Amino acid sequence: MSRRRRAAVREIASDPKFKDPVIGKFINYVMRQGKKGIAEKIVYGSLDRLAEKITEESIQDAFHKLLSNVKPHLEVKSRRIGGSTYQIPIEVRDSRKVCLALRWIVTASKARSGHSMVDKLSAELVDAYNNKGEAVKKKENTHKMAEANRAFAHYIW
Repeated sequence: MSRRRRAAVREIASDPKFKDPVIGKFINYVMRQGKKGIAEKIVYGSLDRLAEKITEESIQDAFHKLLSNVKPHLEVKSRRIGGSTYQIPIEVRDSRKVCLALRWIVTASKARSGHSMVDKLSAELVDAYNNKGEAVKKKENTHKMAEANRAFAHYIW
C-alpha cells in the first residue's frame, strides 16, 4: 500500500445495452484476455435467461436485488498486535461491497459444472436472486467469521 497518496478512482464505462455502470463493471469481471465482446454476449445471455425465470421485475432491478443478496456488510482484516495476529471485523465500504459481490458471483459460476459459461452464470444469478448458491454462502461465511471474531473489534483503528 502506497503511503504517498490515494489512488485515483477510475470511471467505469456503462454497458451499451442498459447504460448501467454496475453491469459494465460486471462485464469487466467476466472478461478474459481483453475479449469484451465475448464477455458482453455471456453477460447479456445470462441476464436474458434470468429475465425468463423472473417475470415480475425488470432485468436491472433483478440484477441489483441479487447483487444486494451477495454484498457483504462485514469482513475480517488481519492485524498484527503484540506478536499475535488477530482477525478484526470491519465494515465494508460500498465500492468494495460491489467488487466482492461481483467477484464471488463470477468465481462461483466458473466453479459450477455445465456446458457453457452462459449456462453457469445464469444458474448462479438465479441462485443469488433466490438467496441460494455459492456466492451467498461465501457472504454468510464471511459474516460468520466476523461474528466469531467480534471480541477483537476494539483493536480497530
